[in-house]
Amino acid sequence: MKYRLNASELDQSFINALKATFQDKEIEIVVYEVDETAYLMASAVNRKRLMQAIKKVKSGSNLIEVDVENIE
Repeated sequence: MKYRLNASELDQSFINALKATFQDKEIEIVVYEVDETAYLMASAVNRKRLMQAIKKVKSGSNLIEVDVENIE
């Protein structure tokens, strides 16, 4: 079984759910930071979209500028 969540989502209810699921069994919990770019590159469709977006940023095309001072 594999769980993927943000650190802020770790709470007592998550721990209780793990205990209920695995009861008296020995489990191993491995924690590592997820590289979102690697995750996106894992799928051919996502990889294509990401590479197109990178190309657009590098060429300066289809960019949207936002004035953060005027955001409501």
